[in-house]
Amino acid sequence: MAYQKVQAPHGGKITAHNGQIECPDDPIIPFIRGDGTGPDIWAASQRVFDAAVEKAYKGSRRIAWFEVFAGETAKNRFDDWLPEDTVSAFREYLVGIKGPLTTPVGGGIRSLNVALRQLLDLYVCLRPVQYFKGVPSPVKTPEKVNMVIFRENTEDIYAGIEFRAGTPESQRFLKLFEQEFPKEFSKIRFGTEKATKEILCAEPAIGIAEVEVGIGIKPVSHLGSNRLIAAAIRYAIKNKKKSVTFVHKGNIMKFTEGSFRDWGYDLADTLFSKETYSWAKWERTKKEKGEKSANDEMKAALENGQILVKDAIADITLQQVLTRPEDFDVIATLNLNGDYLSDALAAQVGGIGIAPGGNINYHTGHAIFEATHGTAPKYANLDKVNPGSVVLSGEMMLRHIGWTEAADLVIKGLNDSIASKRVTYDFARLMEGATEIKCSEFGDNIIAHMA
Repeated sequence: MAYQKVQAPHGGKITAHNGQIECPDDPIIPFIRGDGTGPDIWAASQRVFDAAVEKAYKGSRRIAWFEVFAGETAKNRFDDWLPEDTVSAFREYLVGIKGPLTTPVGGGIRSLNVALRQLLDLYVCLRPVQYFKGVPSPVKTPEKVNMVIFRENTEDIYAGIEFRAGTPESQRFLKLFEQEFPKEFSKIRFGTEKATKEILCAEPAIGIAEVEVGIGIKPVSHLGSNRLIAAAIRYAIKNKKKSVTFVHKGNIMKFTEGSFRDWGYDLADTLFSKETYSWAKWERTKKEKGEKSANDEMKAALENGQILVKDAIADITLQQVLTRPEDFDVIATLNLNGDYLSDALAAQVGGIGIAPGGNINYHTGHAIFEATHGTAPKYANLDKVNPGSVVLSGEMMLRHIGWTEAADLVIKGLNDSIASKRVTYDFARLMEGATEIKCSEFGDNIIAHMA
């Protein structure tokens, strides 16, 4: 493929056949350094990746890094927040990695991260959460946290269907909604001039003179739900996990989040009936044969190695991952719930600074792994911040392309470097007896502990 403003290095292409990744010994992998602290973090992380590959394969494999641009760096260099070259590179070479990006304020692109996910249909946001011994944590037993979140990446609120309050578009939508769905429209408390005036008569000091209602549409499809849930169940089967939990708010949003749960149970009980046992099946057996028969059936299935498929309401889940984290292995959920949940869990095991993430299409093989934190511009060029989020995202990437030996070395290096207590400031200030070192030095420390 011809690129306008960047040049691809020499190397091979990662391909995918029937969802299976095939990786050459010299894959071209596009990367974005990122904005703010991104260059510091990337410099340390790339050295870690290259060292792990070298130690694991003794020179028989290497990564051909292909730098592409997005965010503030791209805007300054090319006057384009997301150049077509960048999207084309990720599309052509399938697998890439990126640092944190600045998203423009005001009009234009809603989010660069969301734009990349939707352009490449990266429908799974994969967020593994595990504890590294010695990392400061606000909870008593962080070592019990070991779970993987499959967050739907292309629907729900991240589809971005909104109308600003007071705009002609919002007014047109309200009028159409009132005409076509009067019963549902009545639930919009202040959607008419009459309702607004009634409140203003009682509370004139509020200072609102016209009908102004912001509108957001939350699409949740059967297809979008099923492919996310299927990916979660297949992951659980492959990695011998004990359970998959559908996290939802279906008690309130019955036809979006409630449908997500119901479609998930249908999928588990049909396509994955031999590998899973669901709470929905338990309910059917209880109704037909009684609770004892249902309990015996479930016990036998789990003893036979089948995976328990269950569900939990989102607000209760945020409590239970604190009080009973051992009850969760794999979580499948919609976008907003997954956003809250993954960041809350990251706090339990050391914070967003070491939380990795991947955006994946398991059918096409496309994947972009990324830092899950922001750009932290006040620390830019200070060689100060923790590179752990990108390091662990790279570990996910190496595992995704089948280079598990290199991925294992990254985990070992990070584990042992934290245990050495020579760490970046975010850990050092909370660890007794720790020595604060720079971002680059922490990368060196990880490499030194890969032996």
